[in-house]
Formats: sequence, C-alpha cells, structure tokens
Amino acid sequence: MSLTVGIVGGGQLARMMIAPAVELGVRVRVLAEEAGMSAELAASAVGDYRDLDTVLAFARDVDVVTFDHEHVPQEVLRALVAEGIAVHPGPDALQFAQDKLRMRARLAELGMPQPEWAGVSDATGLQEFVDAHGGRAVVKTPRGGYDGKGVRVVESAAEAEDWLSALEPEGLLLVEELVDFTRELAQQIVRRPSGQSVAYPVVETVQRGGVCAEVIAPAPHTGTRLPAVAAQIGTAIAEGLGVTGMLAVELFETSDERLLVNELAMRPHNSGHWSQDGAVTSQFEQHVRAVLDLPLGDATPRQPWSVMVNILGGPASDTLESRFPAALAAHPAVKVHTYGKAPRPGRKVGHVNAVGDELDAVAYEARAAADFFAD
Repeated sequence: MSLTVGIVGGGQLARMMIAPAVELGVRVRVLAEEAGMSAELAASAVGDYRDLDTVLAFARDVDVVTFDHEHVPQEVLRALVAEGIAVHPGPDALQFAQDKLRMRARLAELGMPQPEWAGVSDATGLQEFVDAHGGRAVVKTPRGGYDGKGVRVVESAAEAEDWLSALEPEGLLLVEELVDFTRELAQQIVRRPSGQSVAYPVVETVQRGGVCAEVIAPAPHTGTRLPAVAAQIGTAIAEGLGVTGMLAVELFETSDERLLVNELAMRPHNSGHWSQDGAVTSQFEQHVRAVLDLPLGDATPRQPWSVMVNILGGPASDTLESRFPAALAAHPAVKVHTYGKAPRPGRKVGHVNAVGDELDAVAYEARAAADFFAD
C-alpha cells in the first residue's frame, strides 16, 4: 500500500520534494497557501496553514505531515499530534526553529558554541549589551525573519526603536554579539524518528545582501578537523532537539578558528540544493525518507566539487523559460532548476548546479549559466 506525505506549504521546497517522492512510490499532497504556487503540481488543497480546521482536514488523509517552512503555529502542530497524526519534525523540535530566543536558550543548555546573546525588552537593556560588545551588535526579531529580514546591525538602541516600541507585553528582541567571522558555513544532518542520522559534507555559503547567492560543496580549505567538528555539532543538535527530517545548521567560522551556530532550519534548505545533482542522495529525497522513517540514503558527493548558484530576480524583459535554450547550449553540463515563480527583483526564482573535478571550472560553469537568467 502506497504511503502519502502531506506537505504544508506550497513553495519551491515542496516542489522539489515531489519528484523524488514519486520515484520512491510515495504519493504527495500539498496544502498550498494560495493557487498557482511553486508546488501546484501536487497542490490538493489551498488554505491557510494557520487555520486549525483547514490543516486538520488536510492531514487526516495522509500518513505523515511535514513542511516547506517553519511558520505553522504551535497550537496547530500540537492539535495534529493530539489527533494521532504523525508530524515530522514535531512541535517540540520545530519550536526551536520558529523562535530564535528559544533556540539560543536550548543550544546553551546543550553546550553548543554560539555567539554571546541576550533577550532585551527596552532601549536600556539593548544599549547596555551594545556597549559591552564593542559598540555594535546584531538585533533580531525572534520569529519570522529569513533571507536577511528581521535582522539589523546597530550601534545604538535608537536604531531598533521601532521594533522595541512594537513589542507586546513581556516580549523580547534577541541581541547577539557581532561575530568577527571569516566565512559562513552550513552543516546538514538528516535524522529519522527511529534515530538513524546521516551527515552531509559541510559547505561554504556566500551571502549577498543577506541572501544566499552561492554554495560550494564541500567547503574548501577545511582540512580534516573542521568537517568533523561541524558534523559533531550538527548531529548533537539534531539529537538534542529531537529533529526528524532535514536539519540545516548555519555556522560562522571565526577569525580565531572557532565554529559558532548562527541559525537553524528544520526542512530542506538552500544550502543543500547542490545535493540534487552533487550527492548520491539529494536532501529532498532524504527528507521524504526520514519523515516516513525509511532507511536513509548515502550523502556522499558524486564529484569532488559541486557549486550551486541561485537565480535571483530573473529577467525583467522576458521569461525564465525563454532563456533556457541559450543557457543549456552554452553550458550543457549544468543543471537548471526553476521554481515556477514570476521574476521579481531579489526573489529566488531558481538555481543552477554544476559538478566536476576542478573547483574553479565548476564555479565558472555555474555562475556563467546563472547569468543567462539575469538582465
């Protein structure tokens, strides 16, 4: 009897889980926020993921519920569990991806390396933290931020006055030290409910304007110690939080050779898109396997190097599809993945993967192919 995975959220991550699920003989149903979203191929329902009745009606027809984002409210998640519906990752784990203050507190309990941080409720507390950390700090809204949203570097509390004044009673902002990092890395772990876990190679992520622009897998110039430490950190977090499915641990590599945890994502993640064409088992297939508690796949790279370049914005003068012939003719070895989204400045509308033996050549291929989709 075929298994059915229900994905709450109709974005590009759900879209990219459809094909590997079908190849495994797994049926996919998607609860999309609105019609015409990226995963419309499998969108069997359209509705508000914040509405309990809508999500319950959707979930009763599937074997397991998973997500392409972390925004489903805790009360909805816990109601699903109370109904006996399998939810992966579950609410006890997902809360730490939904709330950065809870994440920081729990990571501290687990002894994970992270920036110095505090929860602040007023300008006095924020200014005291800034002054104690060299006159600059990072302020974050605990919930809802992504791709640079909900994050500010400040030198005074006045620069976050609008956020402070909008806080609800007993609400807090997260403030962190401004880390002196040399680069950003990401460690992906996949873990199934029965406890098996697999680590992918640690990768380097290149950010532009707060948005991931490129990923290099594996991260270059790491030696043997850094990948082992990154995998240990990722595995300890996955086990300590009880994560099921894919977990991405975003890391800072500091100028004094430390690794510090930046943020977490409990789903397939942009830092793992390279695995579609560069690993024996992609993150999208792994997530489906994991949430169904199936044996996990091999995460070994297929080639020495993989480079993923995001297509940001897309062409303003025509469509993404119109650019395919020239891009594929010029770069027949690359793989282009688009999300069914209309071009818009700064929007992630697709990505390009390239693999090979020489990093410089692979990076050139990926970047040059991606350029065909920009004006």
